[in-house]
Amino acid sequence: MTPPAISPFAPVFDAAPASAAPGTADDRLARAWAALEAVPDPEIPVVSIRDLGILRDVALADDGTTIEAVITPTYSGCPAMSQIEEDVGRALQAAGLGPWRVRTVLAPAWTTDWITEAGRASLRAYGIAPPGQCAPGPSRPGAAQPLRFVPRAAQPVAIACPHCGSRHTQEVSRFASTACKALYRCLDCREPFDYFKPY
Repeated sequence: MTPPAISPFAPVFDAAPASAAPGTADDRLARAWAALEAVPDPEIPVVSIRDLGILRDVALADDGTTIEAVITPTYSGCPAMSQIEEDVGRALQAAGLGPWRVRTVLAPAWTTDWITEAGRASLRAYGIAPPGQCAPGPSRPGAAQPLRFVPRAAQPVAIACPHCGSRHTQEVSRFASTACKALYRCLDCREPFDYFKPY
């Protein structure tokens, strides 16, 4: 796999251990993926950073021993990134997978299309309406997304309430508990809910 482009401003965090954990490279990578699968998003703890598409890759660095976890913020000013970097490092350390390194990569930019189906189901179960699809066809973390310099069309369908499933909903505010979500209410069950805005 070709390494993702790194912004000159993207931080790289290295672990202190200098010796590689025992096991084959494939075994270590499988253990790293398993350890990082359990790392929750700090703002929405019911979904993992892998299911949100924040965790883009886990690979061996050029030295052949350092595990490199590649993460991308949901937006460049996301205040949770330092916590995510710490949590990734803590998970790799707890799994005995040193040495390791965490790289933050800004390009291509994260998109809500990278959220997995399991992640969307977790959001819905938690009471957050998952985002709609932005790009046509399947997408994957790291895939380039076209830039759009025209306003998006109005939402073609109503947002389904994650509590009762009704599409009889109404936007209350463009911004909710975080900047990436909007506040809605269901006009049938009367419950408020966050909608994870697609971008």
